[in-house]
Amino acid sequence: MGMLCAVSFNRYGRLYYLDPGEFTPSVGDRVLVPTDDGPEVAECVWAPQWVSEETDGFPKIMGIAGDDDLRRDELLRKRKAEAKVAAKKLIKAHELPMKVVAVDHVLDQGGANGPRTTIYFTAPHRVDFRSLVRDLGATLHCRVELRQLSARDSARVQGGIGSCGRDLCCATFLTDFEPVTIRMAKDQDLPLNPLRISGACGRLMCCLKYEHPLYQQFQASAPAVGSRVSTPEGDGRVVAHSVPKDAVVVRMDADGSRCSCSRASVCAPRQAHDAHYNP
Repeated sequence: MGMLCAVSFNRYGRLYYLDPGEFTPSVGDRVLVPTDDGPEVAECVWAPQWVSEETDGFPKIMGIAGDDDLRRDELLRKRKAEAKVAAKKLIKAHELPMKVVAVDHVLDQGGANGPRTTIYFTAPHRVDFRSLVRDLGATLHCRVELRQLSARDSARVQGGIGSCGRDLCCATFLTDFEPVTIRMAKDQDLPLNPLRISGACGRLMCCLKYEHPLYQQFQASAPAVGSRVSTPEGDGRVVAHSVPKDAVVVRMDADGSRCSCSRASVCAPRQAHDAHYNP
């Protein structure tokens, strides 16, 4: 058991959880967060709270950001904006089918590497950008790297609102992309309209996988559509499944009406159990 707080490098961006250590930042405070390129400034969006999970593996806040840290962060954001504008202009000049998604910049920290700018982009295919890198290096006066992102990674970096009205899962809490197949949509009886089951990235929505194990478990134990069952209301035939309600829809033989019955009431093993223990 320990304390955790959440920070974000961009407003409404992805949340990162850290151990506050000896510090007690409030919501809105700027704090220093350890990264591979040194400490960076982030905004505290969730004040430290006690949690039941172990917090030994979480990184620790390095301190509250001072005036020098805030000025450095402002300069870093300015360099990123300049690099993004320059990249868009040069991409247009070179007539390359590329779209700039995000820009990272590392300021000169007095080491041998010097400042570095990394530009993330999307493209429909592999692009020869060697001449573009040379022009960008001459324009930005630093080492430039270009990295092509997939459609899912692009959505994660840019963020946005999904069809559910909430922030994209990939931009908030998902750490890895698990395979999502059209079979998952079929098992959940969803319309196979690409516009209905595709996310902001144009790929199948990641949330299709969330409830899929529940549907698999239900289909493995419930009577199949078309099979005959006995219900408390009489005999009938299964015409549909209602997985969220853990029920099946049965058309009665007596009058053709439909009724919703719990899965347990029409499941043969449950009926056998009740017949044996409750004669």
